Amino acid sequence: MTLIPFHDRDGFIWMDGKMVPWREAQVHVLTHALHYGSAVFEGERAYGGTIYKSTEHSARLRRSAEYLDFEVPFTVAELDAAKAAVLKANGQTDAYVRPVAWRGSEMMGVSAQHNKIHVAIATWEWPSYFDPATKMKGIKLDIAEYRRPDPATAPSASKAAGLYMICTISKHKAERKGYADALMLDWQGRVAECTGANVFFIKDGKIHTPIADCFLDGITRQSVIAVCKTLGFEVVERRILPEELSTFNECFITGTAAEVTPVGEIGPYSYTPGNMSKVIMESYSAEVMPKSAKAA
Repeated sequence: MTLIPFHDRDGFIWMDGKMVPWREAQVHVLTHALHYGSAVFEGERAYGGTIYKSTEHSARLRRSAEYLDFEVPFTVAELDAAKAAVLKANGQTDAYVRPVAWRGSEMMGVSAQHNKIHVAIATWEWPSYFDPATKMKGIKLDIAEYRRPDPATAPSASKAAGLYMICTISKHKAERKGYADALMLDWQGRVAECTGANVFFIKDGKIHTPIADCFLDGITRQSVIAVCKTLGFEVVERRILPEELSTFNECFITGTAAEVTPVGEIGPYSYTPGNMSKVIMESYSAEVMPKSAKAA
């Protein structure tokens, strides 16, 4: 499979209020965000031409920026409209959507109060994050060395670019060892999340998931919890310790890219994806489908 580099593609990217040719959407090497991580972003999916939870994602982008002490210069409604426009310009219906906001290059140093805030939105076709044919076999997770930071030391409620540095490191290490991803613990050594997805466990017909107070409370996580409750499943949000990993029957992860993906292994612990995981996965797939497609 030949990979097409992201800087050299056809299409359009919305940038600071204008639609520009893909290859011309560039920033300067002295952009503050590149040096100091002052950027926030969203990961979204369009199904059948409709961006799932678009408004919720736009609102979170603005909140994330506020945590990083800057303001996105576009309203939620303007961001929603821009995302839809990019999808249309690129002729896509099923796609990944990436809005990003960052500090520019007017000042170079830790302090950057006068830097212009830029916003860009790109979309691209992207199939299932994990091979659909093997999803119900369950992916394999390593256990990461790095932990999610104490919320007193980092803006953990924001989807900030800098917070993903340890995620990239952990995922790379996991992949080199033959795993699909890595499970991260929190700063106190409790189960937290994967490098880019939230995690759920099943035991005795109940669904357990860590409390999202030092990592991102994913929009997909919230959607899946709502789906589970609609199905009549009890969802327990609580502290989960690593020694409990051997006691669960099933496990799955959730995220915009991962959607709902069953887990077969976490380090030395094995799970058998079963009917509950399958029903939740199928119900979430039905949830994200546009109403027009459901009616058809």
